Amino acid sequence: MPPEPLTRDRVLEATEDVLRRYGPAKATVVDVARALGVSHGSVYRHFRSKAELREAVTQKWLAEAHAALADIAAQDGPASERLPRWLAELFAAKRRKAGLDPELFATFQVLARDNSGAVSRHVQETIDQLAGIVADGVGRGEFAPCDQAATARAVWDATCRFHDPAHAAEWTLPGIDAEFTAVCELVLRGLRKDVRKD
Repeated sequence: MPPEPLTRDRVLEATEDVLRRYGPAKATVVDVARALGVSHGSVYRHFRSKAELREAVTQKWLAEAHAALADIAAQDGPASERLPRWLAELFAAKRRKAGLDPELFATFQVLARDNSGAVSRHVQETIDQLAGIVADGVGRGEFAPCDQAATARAVWDATCRFHDPAHAAEWTLPGIDAEFTAVCELVLRGLRKDVRKD
């Protein structure tokens, strides 16, 4: 049977395994090539440098962790229901990554710091999804008129405790789910069109 062709996806999967095993400080392109049974030159045919490979792994991880968010953002239905569902999925995805594979999660925290461009693009994509939900809410008359981009950024910032890896140690604390719900309810109250001013 002929060997499986070397693809970008295979290189990325092997890189994840190598990072899990050695950590970001010690993992090398030679280690990735060895895991694939190829020369390091073969890996460089798909990725020009170690930095490019690490950025691609970071992008892949972020995209996988948040694949369901775009689906929720694109759904029809009340924005006041989709927004907390989107935030809950973001929180759940982060907790899954941190809980199921803590070594790789810690590795990706390091990679994310080193690949701030990939992270910034990803954050902007997610904020754009939030802005779309806010825009739907305004259009349907559920939410008060607002600067949708600025409001989406404010929602992102207000909920950072539930998605920023810096807070990962808090995600398993007793009461965290009730605290998340309280923040979501506060955000929705602030967005609703029918908020009474006393």
